[in-house]
Amino acid sequence: MVEVIERETVNEAIEATVNYVLDNGEKIFTQTAALGATDVRSGGTFDPHRVTIRNARLSKEPFVLDRDGFRFVRHDTKVADFFDEHQIRRVYYPEMEALVKTESGASRVVVFDHTLRTADDEQREARKIREVVRRVHNDYTEWSGPQRVRDLLPDEADELLQRRFAIVQVWRPIRHPVESFPLAICDARSISPDDFLVSERRYPNRIGQTYAITFNPEHRWYYLPRMRREEALVFKVYDSAKDGRARWSAHTAFEDPTSPPNARPRESIEIRTLAFF
Repeated sequence: MVEVIERETVNEAIEATVNYVLDNGEKIFTQTAALGATDVRSGGTFDPHRVTIRNARLSKEPFVLDRDGFRFVRHDTKVADFFDEHQIRRVYYPEMEALVKTESGASRVVVFDHTLRTADDEQREARKIREVVRRVHNDYTEWSGPQRVRDLLPDEADELLQRRFAIVQVWRPIRHPVESFPLAICDARSISPDDFLVSERRYPNRIGQTYAITFNPEHRWYYLPRMRREEALVFKVYDSAKDGRARWSAHTAFEDPTSPPNARPRESIEIRTLAFF
């Protein structure tokens, strides 16, 4: 396994507000915008709740991908500039393929997508990247997980879907440590299937689905304070196995009450992979 994150003397936990959604029967959908613009969301009323978000650096037990749905790892990258698309595809994609193989135990990993995000509106518009997402969600559903395999690997899909596969994502800061809008991740063991609401995502060329998440007081939230460029979050957003292992997680950016007044805007990359076993 990849080297674990070192411990630091900081708060054991913080209290912060995260945005759930109310189950009021409304159809939820998001019209995806061009890079640099803001997505347009319709339906589903935000339901903010104060929650405890635990410091993952101080966890007494290591996180396990198949149990908790996520792991924080130390991982150095040779990418010099994450705003260079060529470097991401030439250098970062192979690095992520190797990392996900190591963390998941998959025999084959296909890196199929990446998203750069920033909390700085001017940077987002200038660099044509996306905003941070301040709502609790999981990126794939029971339907859209297998559908992504059909979309991306149509000639192999029928055979590949006969065996176990997962969608595993990796998130990290790309320049300075995270000082604002860190990412919180929810322990898969604390999530109930009853917490999920299907949310449609409308792209120019296809329709996708994610899960919006309703509030559950049992949710256990974690984050990595001042997460650095050499640290990464590996997490599952779909697993076809129904044998008791983690199948999903939930995540969201949140406003950190401990952020300094002059906090630099968050800049991050998330990468998506298909992992076949």
